[in-house]
Amino acid sequence: MDRLETRQLAYFVAVAEELHFGRAAERLGIAAPPLSRAISQLERRIGVRLLERTSRRVCLTAPGEVLLAESRTVLAALDATVRRVQRADRAARLVVAVRSGSGTGLLLDLVQALDRPGAEEIDILFTDDQAAALRDGTADVGLLCAGDDLAGLSTADLLREEPVALLPADHRLSGRSTVTLAELRADPVFSPSGPQPSLNAIVDLVALGRLVVVVGHSSADRLGRAVVAVPVTGLPGTMLVLAWHHRHRSPALVSFIRTATRLAADRLAADRPAATVPNRPDNAPVGEGRSRRVG
Repeated sequence: MDRLETRQLAYFVAVAEELHFGRAAERLGIAAPPLSRAISQLERRIGVRLLERTSRRVCLTAPGEVLLAESRTVLAALDATVRRVQRADRAARLVVAVRSGSGTGLLLDLVQALDRPGAEEIDILFTDDQAAALRDGTADVGLLCAGDDLAGLSTADLLREEPVALLPADHRLSGRSTVTLAELRADPVFSPSGPQPSLNAIVDLVALGRLVVVVGHSSADRLGRAVVAVPVTGLPGTMLVLAWHHRHRSPALVSFIRTATRLAADRLAADRPAATVPNRPDNAPVGEGRSRRVG
């Protein structure tokens, strides 16, 4: 069987989503009769019925449901490929997807380390869904938590984020060396998962006494005098990982990954005795011993 055309898939997705040939044709900017013929030709080419059509309604068959899901994946992958190719034309430039407040110190070290003549330029994309930005080609590499959905991405472990509670400076628990999750839950403004605004907004809410929340310890670098960070006992830390699409391995990306893993190792060495830090020579492969593909 000849390879299907992306135009055929786009036509089918429009009809499958609208379940109405007239609306689908209007969406595609074509007339309904040629769209109907194109779908019929697609069904003959594949050899299965994709739609059940009557004078009153259109619905998907079981094979049609499968083709809809697969077509969306194929078209999204094609769009992502175009975005990556377009960015490859901009010399050595990387788009890094990060969540506000996540790995701030390491990110700052990375930007400073790569700010040299001839090095890749770095654009920062702040988003709450770094994995989606990597999959659709909006970003080249991202800083994520190991608990995020990393299917289809290659990753390298960087640093462990330990949980800390952000408290107003005058809070009854602010002078403690540690707090428990049970103590935090007793506070009426405690949020178990944290709000969605930026880290700056979170800090402002805490300073105003309207929020108590648990975040990664790297966020403490951004606090002012009105907010304190207190370690939380009984909660596991979260591994901060570097992630990238498994098909994307440009020289600029490889250089970024090597620099990130080296700086993370340097931070680990500064935080604990050197003897406990994994021995990783400068010329080791990217993410040696820690790099993996998920999914």
